Amino acid sequence: MTITITTAPCCWGVDDINNPNLPAWERVFDEAAAAGYGGLELGPYGYVPLDSERVAKALDERKLFIVAGTIFDDLVSPENQAKLLRQTDEICAVITKLPQPEQVPRQRFKTPYLTVMDWGHDERDFSAGHSGRAPRLSDEAWSDMVANIKAIAELAASRYGVRAVIHPHAGGYIEFADEIERIARDVPAHVAGFCIDTGHTYYAGMDPVGTLGKYADRLDYVHFKDIDEKVFRRVLGENIRFFEACAQGVMCPIGRGVIDYPAVKRVLDEIGYQGFITVEQERDPLSVAGSHQDVKESRDYLRSVGF
Repeated sequence: MTITITTAPCCWGVDDINNPNLPAWERVFDEAAAAGYGGLELGPYGYVPLDSERVAKALDERKLFIVAGTIFDDLVSPENQAKLLRQTDEICAVITKLPQPEQVPRQRFKTPYLTVMDWGHDERDFSAGHSGRAPRLSDEAWSDMVANIKAIAELAASRYGVRAVIHPHAGGYIEFADEIERIARDVPAHVAGFCIDTGHTYYAGMDPVGTLGKYADRLDYVHFKDIDEKVFRRVLGENIRFFEACAQGVMCPIGRGVIDYPAVKRVLDEIGYQGFITVEQERDPLSVAGSHQDVKESRDYLRSVGF
């Protein structure tokens, strides 16, 4: 199994680019390299400058590469499609000009990827992790979301050769088992793959190991997280937003939490997964002082179990 472990700016609290407490992107690059990672994701649209020459120079100086860009926005509203396609165009134009890792022979699609996540709905944000009370989209709204995802994926592939991967995300309209099954039916594999996230899968009440196996034929990219079970059980009893739970420490360094990573390793071996896995740990940017140590701890733990 040939797997490369990377990381992402959310480990430094970078999710909402309007948050005034975000660390400088250069600090994220510095600490990712210092923690032993060879590459990372670009982060949410608007965080790292959309200046390929400047960013490529910064990556080269630190011997880093970019594995993926991110669409993290409202995928449901038809009126948002122009904005989504503008982001797709601008992100793909940059990431395809940035340093890339060596591709492995059995990797299904080459990097960089474009992770596509739905976000921005209060009614689902407050229902993260609660399948029974989370509202579902009407058939019409679901069709609008599928149309937006297909438009993103087709633009990324046709104009830039970038593979879009759908990322089920806590607090969005693709989170729970029924929604993942439905999106797998409605967005064909030739249009977009999946990025299964172990932490979001667990948060949504599913088994990460079983989910990775179930969607092996769609699995183009993987995210790793871990969850502090004690904090998780507490925040599920509170009426709070998903990222408020993250600020309370529901995500923890890999190896400290409840997810069985030796079992994850076994299932990835069994399905023959080859390619890239990105370590994430959403947090409050006010706790960024702990980011470097946490991502290093996660990397060291994964190495100890065979990654």
